Order: sequence, then C-alpha cells, then structure tokens
Amino acid sequence: MKRVLDLTVKQLAMLIVIGATMLAVGRTQAFAQMPAQPQMSETPEQLQQLVAPIALYPDELVAQILAASTYPAQIVEADRWLQQHSNLQGEQLAAAVDQQMWDPSVKALTEFPSVVSNMDRNLSWTTSLGEAYVNDQQDVLDAVQVMRQRAETAGNLQSSPQQRVTTEGSTIIIEPAVADTCYVPVYDPWIVYGAAVPIYPGYLYDPWYGGPYIAFGRGIHVGFFGGFGWGWPAWGFNWGRRVVVFNRAPFVSHNRFFYGRAYGFRGGFRTGPAFRSGPGFRSFRGSHAFRGFGGRGFGGRGFGGGGFRGRGFGGFGHHR
Repeated sequence: MKRVLDLTVKQLAMLIVIGATMLAVGRTQAFAQMPAQPQMSETPEQLQQLVAPIALYPDELVAQILAASTYPAQIVEADRWLQQHSNLQGEQLAAAVDQQMWDPSVKALTEFPSVVSNMDRNLSWTTSLGEAYVNDQQDVLDAVQVMRQRAETAGNLQSSPQQRVTTEGSTIIIEPAVADTCYVPVYDPWIVYGAAVPIYPGYLYDPWYGGPYIAFGRGIHVGFFGGFGWGWPAWGFNWGRRVVVFNRAPFVSHNRFFYGRAYGFRGGFRTGPAFRSGPGFRSFRGSHAFRGFGGRGFGGRGFGGGGFRGRGFGGFGHHR
C-alpha cells in the first residue's frame, strides 16, 4: 500500500512539473509573438533642449560627446579615473588612457576633463542624450544645427581667435581656429540662443547672466592623443548624411544598454555605405603636439571650460 501511495505521489509531482513547464512555454511563446513596442521619439523641441548644452562646441567635440553618451557607465568610471590620476599629463596620460577598456569616444573625451565631469554630474541628461542618439540620430543632429542657427541669429555665434564658424549650404560648421588647439566654449545653454530655452529637468549648471554670452577658457592642445587612433582628429561629422564619423566611417555604439529600447528606431545605426563622401563631410586634421591640459574648469560660472577634474560618481563597471 505504501509503495502504491509513493508511486501516486511521484506521478502527481511529475504531472505538476509537466503542467508548469507547459504553462511557462506557452507564456514564453505568447510573449515572443507580442509586437515590439517602438521607442517613443522626442519632439524636435525636446531634442533641441537636450542638445542645447553642447550644440555650440566644435564639431569634433560634439561628435565625441554624442558617441560617448551611449556609454554612461564608462563616463562615470572615466571621471573617477581622471580624479585618481590627476598627476598624469601629456604622453603619460594618453598612454594610460589607451590601456583602459573604454570605448574610443570615452577615451577621446579624457582630453577634456571638465566635459567628462559635467557628463558625470548630469548623468540623467547624459543617458537621455545617448538614448536619443541611438534612436533618433538624424533628428539629434538636426537639433544641433537648429540651435546653432538660433545662436547665430541672436548674434552669439561667430568666428573668433578661438574658433572658426563657417557655413556650407544650410549647415553651420564650428572648428578650432588653430588646428591642434581646442577652446571649449563657456555659456549659459538656456539663454545663449536668443529666445529662452527651458532648462532640461534636473540639469545642474552654474548660470551665466549677461554678455558676452560665450566665453572661452585656456586652449587645450589636442594633437598628441590623435596618435592612438581614438583621439581628436579621428572624430567628426558627415553633415550631409547626418552621421557621426569615427576614423572616416560611421560610428556604431556597441553598448547593449540601449539595444532593448531601440526597436523601430529611425536614426539608429548605419551599416550600409561608409558615408565617406558627400555634402558636409569634414576632413580631419591634427598634429602630435599635445602639451597637457589647462584652463579654467567647470567649477566657474557657465558651462564648459578647460581642465578641471570634477567629482566622481560611484563605481560603475564597463562593458563594450
């Protein structure tokens, strides 16, 4: 009798396991058959608000920021690393950065510690920028051009000893006045464009009131980092195609953080032609004369600056 009872219990348990397995398989199949929900795209106004803090930077720097924003965890780690290695300069810094397991865009940004610090400080904004770039690449670059046109119309964007502003058709190009020296513009991103731009929710910055609406810190010599293949001269835009270019090919982010959100994206990753020619394609220049960081930091008023190494933010890992 006991043996029969044991057999019955075992059979019952087996039936329960089989039933639970079939139920799980059925749910999995049903989930797999559900249509992917497309990522909700930001409005043009929201994208303009999102790019306002960086739209007036030189093209190469904007390209680096957009690419690096798709790796927010690495930005946090790079900011902490820069603080811990503040004694490194020039060739030593570049060589140490080259050993890190970061995306080339994040490595390139270490030439601009104040920019890395600000992206860490405003990590929610950085993550939103990266997600927007992944899902609406062309719309993000359109927003950059819209903001540049607004600043130019307001009289706040023009050539100077620090930068050269030129126009190709309807495209506004910003590049350093001296090929191997970059001046990061310092400005209030919510008033420099003429009509006020709403402050991005939660964005932390030091307000700038009154003119001049754009100022510059000390120049940062960028040539030396180019010798590693991921530095300044490797980055730019093909404005005609509305793509970020890295080493003369479209940049593709390999961070899976945004992959699950990118079904149905419109801009997204370009895997077709290399887009190495066409209207708006910028050639890359640069020497090997890197002479270290310098200049005023982000800690002063405004946005941007030179070589200040800001505070860190925890211990995120990094994966490509």
